Amino acid sequence: MVAPRFRSRKNRRVSVKTPGGRLVIHYENKTYGKPQCGQCGETLKGMSIGTSTTLRKLSKTQRRPERPYGGVLCSKCMRKLMVEKARKLVV
Repeated sequence: MVAPRFRSRKNRRVSVKTPGGRLVIHYENKTYGKPQCGQCGETLKGMSIGTSTTLRKLSKTQRRPERPYGGVLCSKCMRKLMVEKARKLVV
């Protein structure tokens, strides 16, 4: 029997066929999705991946890039937004 701490839903359940022909359940850590851009959906560069508890232990500079909209928009979308804002100021 697997230890009770592994039987929670925080672990991913995987069916594995043993050499004896039985199907048993193995418990693995879940994989976490990569952070995505709020506009285009592209994966963000310079962002850490993990649970909120693991990210909380990191310093702020390790969590996200230090630029405007860092951690929210990708660099392409951020550039487009800055150009639009600059054009509105000029006109």
